[in-house]
Amino acid sequence: MDYPGNLFVVAAPSGAGKSSLVKALMELDSAIQPAVSHTTRPPRGQEKHGREYFFLSPEEFDGMVQRDAFLEWAHVHGHRYGTSRHTIEERVTHGADVILEIDFQGAVNIKKIFANAILIFILPPSWEELRSRLQRRGEDSPEVIELRLENAALEMAQSKKFDFVIINELFERAVFDLKTIVHAQRLKYSAQRRARAETFKALHIS
Repeated sequence: MDYPGNLFVVAAPSGAGKSSLVKALMELDSAIQPAVSHTTRPPRGQEKHGREYFFLSPEEFDGMVQRDAFLEWAHVHGHRYGTSRHTIEERVTHGADVILEIDFQGAVNIKKIFANAILIFILPPSWEELRSRLQRRGEDSPEVIELRLENAALEMAQSKKFDFVIINELFERAVFDLKTIVHAQRLKYSAQRRARAETFKALHIS
């Protein structure tokens, strides 16, 4: 499928700072639209239904799976997460730039469907810093933190399948790197050709 909008897919292990980076990017770039995923996990902290996630019961999630309503879905840390096929397709085909936070399995699957999707992986600067960030969040028990670290090793090994990698050591630099990727993608020939088709036509560039 070819489409005028860009689909940016961001993945990272828990604690790498993915959500904070995406939030900072959207504050700097109003043209970026978030893609809100569906999940069976309960809300954390100040999270609200329809803002960070659509929070569903297992039965509601099952219904969407049966209707083939998800572009992809996966089990992550004991809960299920899914991306609405209709929402993504509608936005990018109308020229919107969409950013999606997702696990690495979902990112790889989306690339198979949206060949032009840009996959971005966020890495922590070290294991010690990753553990420290998970502990500072104060949301998980020591047992859950150990599980997240075990999963992080598997997830980070998949970073070679992504188009770009950002090491989130200094937050301001990582935000700059993410913004640079988005801006550069908009200037690629194929993206400009899609987004500015009338200009190319007027200039007789076929």
